Amino acid sequence: MPYALCFLLFMIGLYCAVVKKNMVKIVIGILIMEYAVNLFFVLVGYRMEGRSPIFSAGQDVFNMVDPLPQAVVLTSIVIGLASTALLVAIAMRIYEKYGTFDITEIRRLKG
Repeated sequence: MPYALCFLLFMIGLYCAVVKKNMVKIVIGILIMEYAVNLFFVLVGYRMEGRSPIFSAGQDVFNMVDPLPQAVVLTSIVIGLASTALLVAIAMRIYEKYGTFDITEIRRLKG
């Protein structure tokens, strides 16, 4: 069930990125898709009653949470922050040049 909710969240972000005409809404849609993928990675590594992946003397190594998806999500968050900053900077430059965030209006003013 949680995987289906991740898929639903991803589809909501995809809908915003593809259908909407406002650049700010497109950026938000891309962010929602990134968060859905991050949530999916975290859910892949989750285990019920799991322990943190820290070894100590005298403890069993059974039922540990997988640390690899957590590391991938941390890397993804940093990359997502950089791509978000780039998308916002591009949107701001386009707004400075054309005075609007509407893609159809920008296409009309361009030609």
